[in-house]
Amino acid sequence: MSQEPSGPVGRMEHHQIAVYLGALAAGALVGWVAPSAGPGLEHAINPVLGALLFVTFLQVPAAELLRSLRDGRFLSAALVVNFVVVPLVVAAMFAFLPADQAVRIGVLLVLLCPCVDYVIVFSGLAGGSSRRLLAATPLLLVVQMLLLPAFLYWFMGSELADIVEVGPFVKAFLVLIVIPLALSWALQAWAARRPAGRKVSDVATTTMVPLMAATLLVVAASQVPKLGDSLADVVAVIPFYVAFLIVMAFAGKAVARLFRLDAPAGRAVVFTGATRNSLVVLPLALALPDALSVDAANDRLVPRLVPAAQVTAAPFGS
Repeated sequence: MSQEPSGPVGRMEHHQIAVYLGALAAGALVGWVAPSAGPGLEHAINPVLGALLFVTFLQVPAAELLRSLRDGRFLSAALVVNFVVVPLVVAAMFAFLPADQAVRIGVLLVLLCPCVDYVIVFSGLAGGSSRRLLAATPLLLVVQMLLLPAFLYWFMGSELADIVEVGPFVKAFLVLIVIPLALSWALQAWAARRPAGRKVSDVATTTMVPLMAATLLVVAASQVPKLGDSLADVVAVIPFYVAFLIVMAFAGKAVARLFRLDAPAGRAVVFTGATRNSLVVLPLALALPDALSVDAANDRLVPRLVPAAQVTAAPFGS
């Protein structure tokens, strides 16, 4: 019989799914009770997420990351599942989406953009190769930046393809990837040379679950007030997200087998294909005209109502 982990950190890690769902519920409650706090909480999203990614990167040694960059099969599989398979799945679903233009744009921004942040955490929790996903992150970010205008043109026409700008992607890349990664490498170097650095590193790695919970809480609390009378429109697309996650779990598994990946790499491919909507596209959604404002809430809130980790942890058994 397994023993219950001791200490608050151990208990949080053991019950982390419950912690995350509780954080979402608490965030939704805060957003509903105190909607005026939404704008301020929105500014906290990137700092909290940056701290989470710093802790994530800290657990992947720099040498392992550099080795992962030479893994051509995994990188090819990640590109295929995200930029070939996913658009085809979205195309099959698109005709059945609600006719409202704002809702459709929100669904496209969610489903066409692979996650490059919290997916690393979720994949690691399910035994996936987080270091391979981490190595693929810059490539996935650049490719989605280049292809998103083309995808929007394909689905919605030229008028809305013009909403995609380079600025938000560059800012997100610096704030969420470059700075946390550089700081994590600096702390790794300090920990390798000094006991004090090791102590700081050990303490930092215990904050992953609280930081993930904080991220989910802040996102929910900042976006719930924007739903207003559009809650029904957002809820209407939840079945499409659920269907997408289920289909991509099996599609990701098929791609992993096609590229003959081992189980950890295969799990990572399943996660990168099914876990959608990097936070880097939130500025695009927030910059849309007021008539499309429901898109931002759709873009941020709905994917967290159906966490990808719960759907995609199973396909690769030991």
